[in-house]
Amino acid sequence: MSFNILGLSEEILKAINKKGYTEPSPIQSKAIPPILNGEDVLASAQTGTGKTAGFTLPVLQILSQEQHLRKRPVRALVLTPTRELAAQVYSNVKEYSEFLDLRSAVIFGGVNQKPQVAQLRQGVDILVATPGRLLDLCNQNVLSLSKVDIFVLDEADRMLDMGFLRDIERVIKLMPAKRQNLMFSATFSKDIKKLAHGILNRPVQVDATPENSTVDAINQQVYRVASGKKTGLIIKLISDGNWKQVLVFTRTKHGANKLCKKMVSAGITAAAIHGNKSQGARTKALAGFKNGSIRVLVATDIAARGLDIPLLPHVINYELPNVSEDYVHRIGRTGRAGASGVAISLVSADETSYLRDIEKLVGLKIPKEVIEGFEPDPNASTTPKKQGGGRHQRPRRSESKKGRTGSQKPKQNNTRGGRNRR
Repeated sequence: MSFNILGLSEEILKAINKKGYTEPSPIQSKAIPPILNGEDVLASAQTGTGKTAGFTLPVLQILSQEQHLRKRPVRALVLTPTRELAAQVYSNVKEYSEFLDLRSAVIFGGVNQKPQVAQLRQGVDILVATPGRLLDLCNQNVLSLSKVDIFVLDEADRMLDMGFLRDIERVIKLMPAKRQNLMFSATFSKDIKKLAHGILNRPVQVDATPENSTVDAINQQVYRVASGKKTGLIIKLISDGNWKQVLVFTRTKHGANKLCKKMVSAGITAAAIHGNKSQGARTKALAGFKNGSIRVLVATDIAARGLDIPLLPHVINYELPNVSEDYVHRIGRTGRAGASGVAISLVSADETSYLRDIEKLVGLKIPKEVIEGFEPDPNASTTPKKQGGGRHQRPRRSESKKGRTGSQKPKQNNTRGGRNRR
């Protein structure tokens, strides 16, 4: 299939061609037509499937065909869970709207709000935002969502994981009841379906890939190792293999900082990225990782959500996630765009049950190996350690006001009706 038959305008096709794309991905070919038709969409899309363009392209098409309103109020809102994902979505919006008369902006916490406010006051057609800063600016009467026609909830599963449910409810109340709603999620859990029921109006359901499937191009490997020998092993693997771009996952912020320092001491350029880092530090670390000045990026699951790193060759799970679906998200950072990739997991005795659950989820037995000098401890307990991180312990949010938690059921009485159909 070609982008030419999806009904997109010449200006958008020109922008797509400039980026070097000729054929839409499965999620794009399935999601774009119903969105252009004004229907609500519930889409399941894994990392690396091209989902951002799947909603960005048709939203830009719809906005460009409508008459500009006076003062250009926000007509399309894209809500994302993290700053990095917001920045990435905004980058896509800017690229695809290059030849359109549309204004866009991104707002998120952790940075000075004054430049964001100044841009909003000049008028914005499409706004990409994280919940905390969005609600803060609405409460300050700097921003109004009363003219929103299209609402996009991106990575809805991670929104719930981060405790954003109540914030989502508050945002919904600030928008017109009649609008088009698009929800993208990597999984269709019970909580996601419940949220969708409260927001979407007779949605078209789109599945880009089988739920929780892993990418065929990824070579998965497990190294059994004693917990105390993990740091030495990961340094050996990276040094001996002369790996130049490695994304490493830890469960906690403290663990990320500690591992990063030990890698630097071993002569490996590394940087940590997590919620306690300033936005400037996170941006600098990501830029260094992309340009090759930093070989290793150590990240927590939350911070890594939305990172767009093309052709990433190696992902290492320094610690396995305690929620199996997060393993799929992690390794999906490699093996993208048709390239091959390697996903390595360092598994100690106390992570045995996590590995078993992951193998059950992905439907395969991951090859296991032991490296001499880094053998597992035969006397170690297989009982999982109590640690922070993961979905069972909500991460603290740094950008929003206190009191916003994700414990309430979404309201359903003022969100039906969808967008006015053509």
